[in-house]
Amino acid sequence: MKVALCQIDSTVGDFTGNARRIVEFAARAHKQGAQLAVFPELAICGYPPEDLLVRPGFLAAHDRALQELAAHVPPDLCVLLGCLEPNPDAATRGGRPLFNAVARLEDGLVQIVARKSLLPTYDVFDESRYFEPWQRPQENVITVAGRRVGMVVCEDGWNDAQFFARRIYQIDPVECVVKAGAQLVVNLSASPWSVGKERFRHKMVQAASERHQVPMLYVNLVGGNVELQFDGGSLAVKPGGVAFQPVLFDEALVVVDTEAPWTQVPRELGKEQLHHDALVQGLGDYARKFGFPKAVIGLSGGIDSAVVAALAVDALGAANVVGIGMPSRYSSQHSIDDARALAQKLGMPFHLLPIAPLQDSYAQVLRPVFGDGPPGLAEENLQARMRGALLMAFANKHGHLLLTTGNKSECAVGYCTLYGDTCGALAPIADLWKTEVWALARWINRNGERIPKNSIDKPPSAELRPDQLDTDSLPPYPELDPVLKCLVEDELSVELTAAKTGMARARVAELFAKVQAAEFKRYQYAPALRVSERCWSGRRMPVSHRYRES
Repeated sequence: MKVALCQIDSTVGDFTGNARRIVEFAARAHKQGAQLAVFPELAICGYPPEDLLVRPGFLAAHDRALQELAAHVPPDLCVLLGCLEPNPDAATRGGRPLFNAVARLEDGLVQIVARKSLLPTYDVFDESRYFEPWQRPQENVITVAGRRVGMVVCEDGWNDAQFFARRIYQIDPVECVVKAGAQLVVNLSASPWSVGKERFRHKMVQAASERHQVPMLYVNLVGGNVELQFDGGSLAVKPGGVAFQPVLFDEALVVVDTEAPWTQVPRELGKEQLHHDALVQGLGDYARKFGFPKAVIGLSGGIDSAVVAALAVDALGAANVVGIGMPSRYSSQHSIDDARALAQKLGMPFHLLPIAPLQDSYAQVLRPVFGDGPPGLAEENLQARMRGALLMAFANKHGHLLLTTGNKSECAVGYCTLYGDTCGALAPIADLWKTEVWALARWINRNGERIPKNSIDKPPSAELRPDQLDTDSLPPYPELDPVLKCLVEDELSVELTAAKTGMARARVAELFAKVQAAEFKRYQYAPALRVSERCWSGRRMPVSHRYRES
């Protein structure tokens, strides 16, 4: 049987646009001789729809779009796509009102043929809030072109007892459909990406194929949805290998013959390229889906704003990204020169708006309540807030998307000024540690200097007072980042973190106290593009608490 894997970028709630995309891919699949076309989880409404699922109008629009879509499926083609289905027992027997389901579209008809059993409720997922778990996964088997096809939905494929050392569910839906006679298993998925996820999925799907001795088709969503990045990476796997090289961070349609030998091994991309491609996708999709034609960035001459600018240029084009330098009386000339050089190398417009006059005005206005004492933290924070106000004014005046440029290291310890350098609608690198930002900058420069070398090499500084350096109050980032990773991503204790990293326990405890005290800032931070398994959106800590660990 010839099967088309349709890896599409759907937008939550864009029923017309999503349906149009599905019709287009179905037509292409039919033209290439496919008998079956498979689309991702919740392809018709987009993923994740969250509390739109409690709005009757949203559900009605979904049902209309699904029925209308069936009429446009080409003849002699069976389409499987993720959809919503009302739970008929919810009103009388209780339970959640919906199933996360699979629809079969064929000959103008819609038939619900499978439902999701395993509902993730951890990290960024909250599916048990909306969906009822399906208790009879063995019924998720249909016949297509004479072949018995078993269907599972995303998480249903993540519970193999022989692959996972620790399972969080009692059943394995893949095993259930194979025992029910499936000769081919398809997984309709919306699995968000983090570094290494694409390799893990391949190993997982390959293991299931070898265990059950059936071909496994894994069709994943692609595209950015605010924090979440869906990489696609769809697979067709047999015990002997894969049918094609998976496509990452782009739409794709691949038709595979289930009877042909599949012998390829997926290539592995470097971490920095994956970071780049994921962040460019996320930034570009955010701008497109929210209707921002252009972006604006405050350029300090440092590494963080330089990397964000390069990513924005790659996502939107140089003419659509504006850089603004805002030197204070403490800014070095080399920082101004580095910001201007970056804009020239990237080909983007650049404006210089000095804030020294604003500093003088603020000092004069505040003198009656500040007194004549030496400047301190309040005056330093005012500089960031002046810059934030200028950037927001430019963004409002010209309809630009303002990007904030903080990294995960600074955000973790609270080294960011609310309503200042946190201003912005999106934080592209807030899930990258500072050391990862440097690595990405060097990768961006792999074929020539796009980011000035001085921005990469000079010691990091906020330049909020004379001769200030980040190391005045923090360990060097190559020492700091492993500690923060243990505390934030791995949730290790202070004692284990000290033992693992070699940093003194008292210093680790001091840093952990900064992490805990900064939760209120992260709560108000712009959405971060997720590239790790432990981004702020999936790390749910109370904003107010008194737990401390020493």
